[in-house]
Amino acid sequence: MIKITDNTKEITALWSDVFGDSEEEILFFINNLKNGKCLGYFIDDKLVSMLFLVDCSVKGHNGRYIYAACTYKEYEGRGYMSALIEYAAKYEKNFLCLIPATDSLIEFYKNRKFDKSAEISDISFNESDDIKEYLLEGYELTQEQVLIYEVN
Repeated sequence: MIKITDNTKEITALWSDVFGDSEEEILFFINNLKNGKCLGYFIDDKLVSMLFLVDCSVKGHNGRYIYAACTYKEYEGRGYMSALIEYAAKYEKNFLCLIPATDSLIEFYKNRKFDKSAEISDISFNESDDIKEYLLEGYELTQEQVLIYEVN
């Protein structure tokens, strides 16, 4: 089942397991994010995959930025992230976008309709500077880019 979640215990456990961030760092992000929400995929009431949808603008057009997209290792390869992305796309009017963490993820996202791109400098957020830092860090790309999934 897919639903919006604000269960910080489950979010923190999944995020920390996948990315290795401390509970303090994750809670700082969750507690200070003004314009976003966490979309989760649940199996038997357990959060197994998630992504944050954060309000953003790319070249003056409003959409949603995907951040902290992750799945527990034992649940990978089952289509849960693809399902979350498609679910988010159904309710978004303009576009979804993200910065892939690594070059190897570019093809993964391109296969999920993220077939346009923009410069990282083209994206903006209505968030505090601390939160903007979170949103724009943590990637290791040879060519920095924002991938875009146009919904309309």
